[in-house]
Amino acid sequence: MVFVHLAQSPSHFIIMRGIKVLSGSSHPALTGLICDKLGIQPSEVVTKKFANMETNVEIRESVRGEDVYIIQTGEGKVNDNLMELLIMISACKTASAARVTAVIPCFPYARQCKKDASRAPISAKLVANMLSAAGADHIITMDLHASQIQGFFDIPVDNLFAEPTQIQWIKENVPGWRDVVMVSPDAGGTKRVTSIADRLKLDFAIVHRERKTGNTVIGDVQGKVAVLVDDMGFTCKTICQAATVLKDAGATKVLAILSHGIFCEEAMDRLNDSNLTTVVVTNSIPQDTNMESSQVLKVIDISSVLSEAIRRTHNGESVSYLFDHVPY
Repeated sequence: MVFVHLAQSPSHFIIMRGIKVLSGSSHPALTGLICDKLGIQPSEVVTKKFANMETNVEIRESVRGEDVYIIQTGEGKVNDNLMELLIMISACKTASAARVTAVIPCFPYARQCKKDASRAPISAKLVANMLSAAGADHIITMDLHASQIQGFFDIPVDNLFAEPTQIQWIKENVPGWRDVVMVSPDAGGTKRVTSIADRLKLDFAIVHRERKTGNTVIGDVQGKVAVLVDDMGFTCKTICQAATVLKDAGATKVLAILSHGIFCEEAMDRLNDSNLTTVVVTNSIPQDTNMESSQVLKVIDISSVLSEAIRRTHNGESVSYLFDHVPY
């Protein structure tokens, strides 16, 4: 029997029964934070590789009739992590779990969500099919690269937003935040930036790419702090170039807020040598190694959002509260 606080009212308690939280090997630290907030222990799972590199999963607790949540993020060793998640889902369904929810903070293959060339695959759709075929009943994820990915599934998908936690971070950590300018590093991210700017009642700008004249800034950043916003950081060339353009346009300081810090190739070196004073990411992906090599990187904890989404799903409550609020 587990007692957990309600998100809206810390003076009330609920009882959670029939729930199991399993961790994949991609981000056990995040699973630990989520379970701490739920007041439960992660279920025991052993994952290993056979000599031929096949993945093996052993769930060492009964999940019969249970509401099971498997936490596995989609980066790092992407293909290994995805295969491990599929096997865990299948194992739980075979063991008679009542419902299996895949909690995927960073959805794998999310950028391959459309056919942008002849004979190009829509790999995000393939991943959706695989998760459904494995037996997943429900998906919880965060800041999908493209919202249409939700339509690739025939099962419920809750796409949570990092935006409330990002807004909270700005208010608590950016001096004089009421005078900052929210900036999109390209035209494609305009909707994301304007959403935050509207909620904070701030001005916004766009770094526009022009073939003839190079990158230019649409909007006024002269003498102001500029905050770049994007959903993913891969090589980080775009935001580093945008930071240079903003400094040249008169911005006094440039920060970047990203939902998922994937950071491949020489991304960390670029960030350390850029005009960015701070780069903020969520812990949807492990950042311990990157934190050791960077003075500019800061991490926002999203475990409270994910744990509350799990609690609400388990108890049949609305998850839409989390679209605009940061839970306790």
